[in-house]
Amino acid sequence: MDTRQDDLRRDLDATLQARKELGPEYESELVDSFLARIDARLDARVERRVAERLGPAEGYGPTEGYGRPGYGPRRFGRRSATRLPIVSLVLGIPLSAIAAENGGFWGLLVCWGGIVGVNVSSALAERIQEQRGAAAPKSDWDR
Repeated sequence: MDTRQDDLRRDLDATLQARKELGPEYESELVDSFLARIDARLDARVERRVAERLGPAEGYGPTEGYGRPGYGPRRFGRRSATRLPIVSLVLGIPLSAIAAENGGFWGLLVCWGGIVGVNVSSALAERIQEQRGAAAPKSDWDR
């Protein structure tokens, strides 16, 4: 087993131990935390592969003074800008069912109005941030 799988196994063991200590009422928070760590690892692997394939000519590669080697500058929310519409569509299915069941047509309309509003505001925030020339992240937490 390589170190990544060992780290993942340790994280899973720690999450299970924490669940035993904290009880089932904290289970959803523990699962969310564990999945966030997996998501971060997957993002790092994808970024690494993209950097390897695109190289410095495409804006990836060694950068001046920040981040890890091989990673280029990133604009604010590039990952979140592509994730939010996908997550919205996936969550829109059960939310639509709940809204239609409880509120009928108007509930469904309000539900999708909220989903569209969140996506539009996120896209506008992304565009405003790009126009202002977002600063490069200073640490891994900003990625």
